[in-house]
Formats: sequence, structure tokens, C-alpha cells
Amino acid sequence: MLIVNTNDVPGKTITEVKGLVRGSTIQSKHIGKDFMAGLKTIVGGEITAYTEMLESARKVAIDRMTKDAQQLGANAIVNVRFATSAIMQGSAELLAYGTAVVVED
Repeated sequence: MLIVNTNDVPGKTITEVKGLVRGSTIQSKHIGKDFMAGLKTIVGGEITAYTEMLESARKVAIDRMTKDAQQLGANAIVNVRFATSAIMQGSAELLAYGTAVVVED
């Protein structure tokens, strides 16, 4: 599955638009890592526990979006975007969405 954040794919022609596809997940960290992240805000720097959480969430969301596109018969997803939102302290939703299409050379 070809996944791009552009409206088209250079060198290929979009022959069919299948529609909107998306994948989402809500993930959280356990209380120990959340506590350590709170301490990190005092001294500054990257909060790696949350970076890892969002990286994992991105992978899950992309996999779910890809499965959605495959079920529609697409071989590519164009105009891919990501959105995040805080659900509660220590958890976040990550949404991946785009347009499922069929592309040919």
C-alpha cells in the first residue's frame, strides 16, 4: 500500500477514488511513567515515555487506516493527515486519515 501526504503520486495516475479512510487509537501510559513524565516537566527536555506512546499510536492508526483502504479495494492512500487530542491526563487519541484511491503507472 502506497501512503503519501500529497494530493497525487508523481509518475502515477489516480484512476479511481474509493473514499475517506481512517484509523484511530487511544493509548495511555501507566501511572509510574506518567508520574516520571510529570517530574520531567520541572527540569525540561523530551518526555520519552510520551514520544514512545505517540509513535506506537501512529503505527496502530496507520495499520487500521491501511486495512480500511484495502477493504475498499484501494492500492494507495493520498492526502494523509494526522490529528491528536488529549482524552484525559496521560492518554491521547491519534487519528490517521486520507483518501483511498487506485493508482496505475
